[in-house]
Amino acid sequence: MTAHRPYVGRFAPSPTGPLHFGSLVAAVGSFLDARSRAGRWLLRIEDVDAPRAVPGAADGILKTLERFGLDWDGDVVWQSARLDQYRDGFERLKAAGHVFPCACTRREIADSALARDGSRIYPGTCRGGLPPGRRAHAWRVRVGGRIEFDDRIQGHQEEDLATEVGDFVVLRGDGQFAYQLAVVVDDAAAGVTDVVRGADLLGSTGRQIHLQHLLGHPTPTYAHLPVVVNAAGEKLSKQTLALPVDDLVAPDAWLGALAFLGQNPPAALRGAALTEIRRWALDHWSPTGIPRQAAGPPGPA
Repeated sequence: MTAHRPYVGRFAPSPTGPLHFGSLVAAVGSFLDARSRAGRWLLRIEDVDAPRAVPGAADGILKTLERFGLDWDGDVVWQSARLDQYRDGFERLKAAGHVFPCACTRREIADSALARDGSRIYPGTCRGGLPPGRRAHAWRVRVGGRIEFDDRIQGHQEEDLATEVGDFVVLRGDGQFAYQLAVVVDDAAAGVTDVVRGADLLGSTGRQIHLQHLLGHPTPTYAHLPVVVNAAGEKLSKQTLALPVDDLVAPDAWLGALAFLGQNPPAALRGAALTEIRRWALDHWSPTGIPRQAAGPPGPA
């Protein structure tokens, strides 16, 4: 972030279920980073993948954030209401020759890639055009070159998109725009300067920076928080049966999130009101104390 770019952060949950402790850690971390720097903190509901959205989950997320004292600036942005903007971004990529139609099925990609070098990276089968008699299943963006960036928590990152990722999908066969494209378009439209999110999304950052370059958008500063895992070492999620954060007492959950983020809240805050805990957290927020590695929650979550 530069001096002439006021801080704009965001929290962008997907409405696939209720927030869990891992979600709370990401929300608290991004909230504190923005507010401690007199920045704006925006809220975006990432419901662009309509088949995965759970009815009622988005409203539950909003109510949970309010109960936990995580107040956002401006109106909530709903990706489902921004399909025209994603279409515009896609058409710009298409007009510039950055995307191409792909007829390959997932099975064909896996079989071809494995036969070639043992990987599951898209082998570029349709880069030169669709095979005769085949129709497009998706549209992919061409990649090439190395992406480098300095993450505020995870350190220097490098990725060769061609050899480590391959041409990736931006428009699916069912007409749904891919997460990677939607996020890039949304962050640019909102003027986001700093992205603070879980390290499970670190692998998406190179692809998003690539799209930012192609579309002429500025690249935000990134800070990827450690992922919260369960006793089996699995990331907390709906699939791993993570308990909803709504089952937790808000002040206790805040203290747990602060401890997980290496902020070392004092024992004197136990039993304190949420407003007091939040005020202490803002006054003492220290990104340098955040650990890099995934870990389990400090208490029941």
